[in-house]
Amino acid sequence: MALRSLWHDRSGAGTARTASSQPGVDGSWDAVVVGAGITGLTTAVLLARTGHEVLVIEGRRIGSGTTGRSTAKLSLLQGTQLTQIARHHSQDLVRDYVRANLEAQGWVSDFCASRGVELQLRPAYTYATTASGEHAARTELDHAVRAGLAASWTDQVDLPFPTRGAVHLPQQYQVDPVELLQALAEEAASLGVSVVEGARVQRVHGHEPVTVSTSAGTARASRVVVATNTPILDRGGYFARVTAQRSYSLAFRSDVPRVAGMYLSTDEPTRSLRDGVGRDGEPFLLVGGNGHVTGRAHSPRGRLDEIRDWTRDQFGELVETHAWSAQDYQPHHALPYAGPLLPGRGDVLFAGGYSKWGMTNGVAAAHVLAASPDEAPSWARAFATWSPRESRGLLTAARANAEVGLAMTAGWIRPLLSADGSALAEGEGRVHRSGLLPEATSTTDGVLRRVSGVCTHLGGVVGWNDAERSWDCPLHGSRFDADGEVLEGVATRGLAPRESGPQDVASPGAQRG
Repeated sequence: MALRSLWHDRSGAGTARTASSQPGVDGSWDAVVVGAGITGLTTAVLLARTGHEVLVIEGRRIGSGTTGRSTAKLSLLQGTQLTQIARHHSQDLVRDYVRANLEAQGWVSDFCASRGVELQLRPAYTYATTASGEHAARTELDHAVRAGLAASWTDQVDLPFPTRGAVHLPQQYQVDPVELLQALAEEAASLGVSVVEGARVQRVHGHEPVTVSTSAGTARASRVVVATNTPILDRGGYFARVTAQRSYSLAFRSDVPRVAGMYLSTDEPTRSLRDGVGRDGEPFLLVGGNGHVTGRAHSPRGRLDEIRDWTRDQFGELVETHAWSAQDYQPHHALPYAGPLLPGRGDVLFAGGYSKWGMTNGVAAAHVLAASPDEAPSWARAFATWSPRESRGLLTAARANAEVGLAMTAGWIRPLLSADGSALAEGEGRVHRSGLLPEATSTTDGVLRRVSGVCTHLGGVVGWNDAERSWDCPLHGSRFDADGEVLEGVATRGLAPRESGPQDVASPGAQRG
């Protein structure tokens, strides 16, 4: 089946407005926001509420990015995230991070109540199945309590398999993320915000005003907010300060609810559990995990199969209805970013690096981005884009960038050993040498497609994602469809088509879609 999230079907989302039914990009604005996920739309609403004229530019559709593919847990208990932060930073910064997420959670709760968005109250659990996992969970409990959370330990974990106990935090929230985004978009529109979908930002340049060049025109603004999870601009070197992570989710129809809370394991491979509701009100079980660095998994489809097998083993035979994946970014120093893209430049701002907890961190970041420097919340220092404390994550960054170097080298060597990619079954892709450069060849929907195998960001050699039929770069997470068009990541230009171009094939495994 095609990978599509439960939320897109449940909310009826997925179709962009036509060019004739949406405002144009050309013109001048007080603020231009790039990206229509949770961060971008919340920022637009906050700015518009204070009288700013705002334009939001979305490369695909509202909800098509990470937000619309998340598990949408608005929880202050976030696996072992507090432990990760405490490894690099003081307890005061851990406390600031928790305060930021608490305020964001409260803001979303109030917003959902005002717009009629269903927000479901659930307990959250960080559970363990091994001795080392229990140690990690108890360490997280210690940090959570020290940060002021009403967390406690429980040995009674209502799951159908043995555990060694869990950290428990009551009264957390879960939501349909696309429904929330639609409500934010409606609120933004009511405040006069213009939202343009299907416009790819190609360049941001200049100063007072800043010029934003897109595939649909040129906008100018005194403030530009890049809310794309990782910057599409290389300024600041953020691509080397975060690691792109891909993770997977599946939805299973169930006759009765199978879990009564939001669960996340400390042990690997990670398992995330929560319940959900389909469009017709039927209960669902959502199972996620099996994450990896983008572009470095041998078979993403195999990752999904592992979750399927695990779910069947633990919960019995359930009917799978949806499978999808999402991309998140892990900063080397464990804290998210929100603020100036470059030091001393308040006209181009950025937010991202939420470590898979964007439903609260994205809203907190939006409050930092929308505030004037002298009105920023006191906890905003936990989101600083430039701070001497980043040096505390240098070892992690060095290790991550060494792995990038290895991926670059392996990517250029591998095509030399690969046969020609002309004989490919439906859904297969391969990078091979064509002349002096790698060529990426795939067969999708019965068509053989040939594009450059070199990522347009920094020259990494892409690899085939057999679950999503995309070309993924193992360096910094840029992704392209079979025709080479940009899907997400730091790249702003697609993979160049090769001379042969798309052509019909009749290979034994080919089928018309």
